[in-house]
Amino acid sequence: MLDHSTSMKSSHSKGKRKLRSVMAVAALRSGMIAATALAGLFSLPVSAQQPAPPTPVVVQPGAPSKPTRTLTPSTRATLPPSSPADVQFMQGMIMHHAQAVEMTALIESHTVNKDLWSLGARISSSQSDEIKFMKRWLAARGEPISPPMPEMPGMDMSSHAMALMPGMLTPKQMEALKKAKGEEFDHLFLTGMIQHHNGALIMVKELFDTAGAGQDAELFNFATDVDSGQRAEIRIMQTMLGEKPLQEKR
Repeated sequence: MLDHSTSMKSSHSKGKRKLRSVMAVAALRSGMIAATALAGLFSLPVSAQQPAPPTPVVVQPGAPSKPTRTLTPSTRATLPPSSPADVQFMQGMIMHHAQAVEMTALIESHTVNKDLWSLGARISSSQSDEIKFMKRWLAARGEPISPPMPEMPGMDMSSHAMALMPGMLTPKQMEALKKAKGEEFDHLFLTGMIQHHNGALIMVKELFDTAGAGQDAELFNFATDVDSGQRAEIRIMQTMLGEKPLQEKR
């Protein structure tokens, strides 16, 4: 009887161990299957997991009392038309600025006045940057950098064009500036640059006084910056000369 009971317990224990082994194998297989499925999910391309971005909608505001328009994504921006006066202003101001930069290039070798050095560096930097901007503006509109000149035998057309612009120093004034040194140079430079800046202010005024001109946003911002910047520099130069600023004169 005892042997039979012991045999049954042994069989029962073996059955439990076998069941546990089967369950362990099943759990292991289930874990491997789950891990494989999870790895496959993470290996999917990002594009398969994320929806495609929506097509951008471009809306053009309408004029007053007019509806807006929805444009296709392929619509290209076009520059607003420029007036002949806009183009002439930019072409002329490039040449005008170029002479100012030429004047400032003389400072280092003609004077030891540190205040003049500082002013010259400011003028040279700002006007050189503005020349680059004006050239880009003209190129973007398919316009030449220099205005067309009529063919006239025996005449230097660039000098002739410069003479027509207000405020430009004459060849005689430029020659005197190049020969001067020290305090004489300082005086000639300051008076000459005030004359030059006042000429730029006249050019800006003539632009805005011309019907249909100065409407381009970039040109408008540039011209107003030239006006305000050069007025400020004129006041600085008048102070350096010991003069009263323009607005204080009667």
